[in-house]
Amino acid sequence: MALRSLDNALPALQERPRKIAKVAAVKAEDLVVATDENLAPPANAAEASVEYVASCDLLPLDDPETKVERLLEDLDSKDWLKVCEALNVVRRLALHHSSLMLPILDKVMLVTMKAMKNPRSALCKTSIMASTDIISSSLGRTLLLNKDGAFDQLLLQLLLKASQDKKFVCEEAEKSLHEMARSLPPIPLLKRLHLYVKHANLKVRAKAAVYMSHCVSKMDFGVMKEFGLGNILHMAADLLNDRLPAARESARGMINSVHRAFCGDHGRGEERNGSEPSQLWQDFCFSNLRPSAAQSIAKIILQ
Repeated sequence: MALRSLDNALPALQERPRKIAKVAAVKAEDLVVATDENLAPPANAAEASVEYVASCDLLPLDDPETKVERLLEDLDSKDWLKVCEALNVVRRLALHHSSLMLPILDKVMLVTMKAMKNPRSALCKTSIMASTDIISSSLGRTLLLNKDGAFDQLLLQLLLKASQDKKFVCEEAEKSLHEMARSLPPIPLLKRLHLYVKHANLKVRAKAAVYMSHCVSKMDFGVMKEFGLGNILHMAADLLNDRLPAARESARGMINSVHRAFCGDHGRGEERNGSEPSQLWQDFCFSNLRPSAAQSIAKIILQ
């Protein structure tokens, strides 16, 4: 019996042509850049376009009044490069036209600190440079003595940035803190810095201690007396037990500064009550500090 062909039989499968993978040609020089771990990655074009002009090279503005009118708008731009340009205008205004910026100083500081918190390093660094120029100008004293909290926020941000591992930003923040210690009145600055020696971040505490020591070192005996020699020694005694070496070393610096000023004042003229300045110093320490702290300070002076 003949078999009838099945019309619904499956058709023969046709083999689909295989695709040939395309291999892009790689230039030899590109391969070297991609594989050589000793070479730094190419800089971002936008980052590279930001100029960091030294304060001494910043010139007065040709039309500062017009710049002030547009300043806040430019600082609030969503284009970070434009914000950098506006921050450089802030720097020039602070150094050469500070009276024009005084009425909007609080608003400028708010935007500047916002830029300082930005993760983009170029913007952060430019904002710190702007803060440094504001501090070094007559606006710095105004900012310090105002009670609106702007200076405290700025100080905290600078201490945080100076405590970072990112060297690019850290060094700029340290320059700004150095400028604070150099140009601002030491007593109010020392009070503000002392607020941060109990900060939760150990590095922030240490940085605050370092610049407290800078403040004390620039005080003469009269200014120390105005602040309170006992108060300074109390601060230093507390820092002697800090976990970070930088804080402990700063405490020793504060103690040595107070000791030099104290002995210099008491060593002038005739001896008081027949006592040597060294004996007066020990008596002073034990009368102002608990015995254990006074002994620790005495050991530092003897070293």
